[in-house]
Amino acid sequence: MKALLHIIRSLRALSSSPKVRRVGQLAVDAGLVACAWISAFLLRFDSGIPPRYRDLLVATLPLVVAIKIAVLALLGAYSKLWRYVDQRDFRSLVRAVLVASVAVIASTFALAPGRVDPPRGVIALDLLLTLALLGGARFLVRALVVERPLRGPLLERAAREVLIVGAGNGGQQVAAELRRNPELGSAPIGFVDDDPRKQGMRIAGLKVLGGTDELPRILDETKPDEVIIAIPSAPGLLRQKVVTACRERQIPVRTLPTVFELLSGGVELVRQAREVRVEDVLGREPVRMEIDRAGAYLRGRVVLVTGAGGSIGSELSRQIARVGPKLLVLLDNAETALFEIRRELEQERHFGRLAAVLADCRDATRVREVFHEHRPEIVFHAAAYKHVPLMEENPVEAIRNNAVATRIVAAAAGEVRAERFVLVSTDKAVRPQTVMGASKALAEWAIEAAQRRFPGTRFAAVRFGNVLGSSGSVVPIFRRQIAKGGPVTVTDPRMTRYFMTIPEAVQLIIRSGDLARGGEVFVLEMGEPVRIIDLARNMIRLAGYEPGVDIPIEIVGPRPGEKLHEELFNPDETPRPTGVDKIVCAERPPLDPDWVESAFARVEEVAYAGDASELAAAVAELAAERWARTSPGTDSPAQRAAGPRVEGEARPAL
Repeated sequence: MKALLHIIRSLRALSSSPKVRRVGQLAVDAGLVACAWISAFLLRFDSGIPPRYRDLLVATLPLVVAIKIAVLALLGAYSKLWRYVDQRDFRSLVRAVLVASVAVIASTFALAPGRVDPPRGVIALDLLLTLALLGGARFLVRALVVERPLRGPLLERAAREVLIVGAGNGGQQVAAELRRNPELGSAPIGFVDDDPRKQGMRIAGLKVLGGTDELPRILDETKPDEVIIAIPSAPGLLRQKVVTACRERQIPVRTLPTVFELLSGGVELVRQAREVRVEDVLGREPVRMEIDRAGAYLRGRVVLVTGAGGSIGSELSRQIARVGPKLLVLLDNAETALFEIRRELEQERHFGRLAAVLADCRDATRVREVFHEHRPEIVFHAAAYKHVPLMEENPVEAIRNNAVATRIVAAAAGEVRAERFVLVSTDKAVRPQTVMGASKALAEWAIEAAQRRFPGTRFAAVRFGNVLGSSGSVVPIFRRQIAKGGPVTVTDPRMTRYFMTIPEAVQLIIRSGDLARGGEVFVLEMGEPVRIIDLARNMIRLAGYEPGVDIPIEIVGPRPGEKLHEELFNPDETPRPTGVDKIVCAERPPLDPDWVESAFARVEEVAYAGDASELAAAVAELAAERWARTSPGTDSPAQRAAGPRVEGEARPAL
């Protein structure tokens, strides 16, 4: 037995050589071509081949085989493993056989090696038989190796049975990969698909066992070792339904990456299957854009990203690099973060047209030097402090970095006549309750004032909610708490937040830059807000635990200034469609640029004096002046659409 296994391994190793593989394919095809030519004569003369045609058959057989094999080789028939042939390869084979037959006809009639021409019936039969034999051999190999792989005592059976959710192209590719690669140790046992036309049918040799509504029954009957969600565009509700049914039966679930992840990564579909993450089950449709088209305006331009080492800034840099700018300038004051994003772009993504600049956006002289040196045409300002509790303890730094620095960078962009400037803002800038929110509101005012001061540059702000997975966000905090066994801390059971993924946020920022005409605030339609306590429960379940049983949830109460519900529009703002799906513009009465200038003069004076109490009073006074234009008790169309406010929710403190 050991000797036999050794022989099999040696043959496999030998057949893996490209030269040996091609020689084997040529030998098989030569035999099939010869069989087709002989069979054509036998079928044409069913009562026996006459002597003169028998001589013709013997004389022409080597010539026919040589011509056909040569033509097939020239047309690429031996450049692919037969186990991977598909319909496109079959069309190529038909063309090659037709060309080979024409070559044979021309050669046999011109040379007339047997002093007699082949009968037309023989020529027609030979064409059909050659096509049937060559095509049949290839698809037979595919059927044996891929569709129904051989199993026997010498081949190890799959250790795990896999149920595939989704019988479309993704599901069929997953099934094919599992069958084609025994080393994966898994075998597909069936599909689950909601398309009524597929249910009960066999696809890629596997039966569609039912829809996702029947998943509990299907799981109980088939008892799979694993479930793979093979729908890259699957909505969150479907993923949540599958995860819930599988977790109740302690069946592990994996999912194919999203379309964005597939485009960013490789093509080994099964190996890219990953654990289901919390963003997969949020219950909202993710925003998807074709970045090559949405960011086409960046191609061949000089683009500058501030805060390039942060969560948003680094993803902005990755996606901008994909578009192909003339030069990408990465600016950050954090040495390690800047080093990491530059190394990733240069070594892992092979993008070298970049400059890494270590600078602080609060330093007006240094910022002006950078802008005059590189002359950026498009600027994305993502540099900001964002951790709310920390900014409450350091209000002076919050205002300096988020508000004053924005004004400095915007002025530098205007001075060098940059074409576009996009500020990364936040929903916390709406009716701000915290220092961090107030600092971002001031940043939005600075952009509006800069538009009037530098009309040659298109300034815009992009406002969105919480970003999943960014540093310091709720998801990694919950994940660490779950890993330690709990408790998972939630401030209030009523608290809700809007959520989006980092790639979604960056796509919005880049697309908004193209939409900018000057002075706009763009907002993403983020669907329904998510209750934080529901997010905590989902994450606990995804980790394989039961909330409140295995991992406790502790209500700790809101932090100072923290809202129960975030808003996306101020009282004096009205949503206006932009013509782009999921992106709206917040229309509002224009601010007096002279008032903004005087407001910033006062804020800067107090901020650089370092008087935190005086700064808080100044910001509160400016905010009161800002909202004074809105009549008391009057809600904007955006607020009326959002419904009544929760009783007891804090009113604006700034």
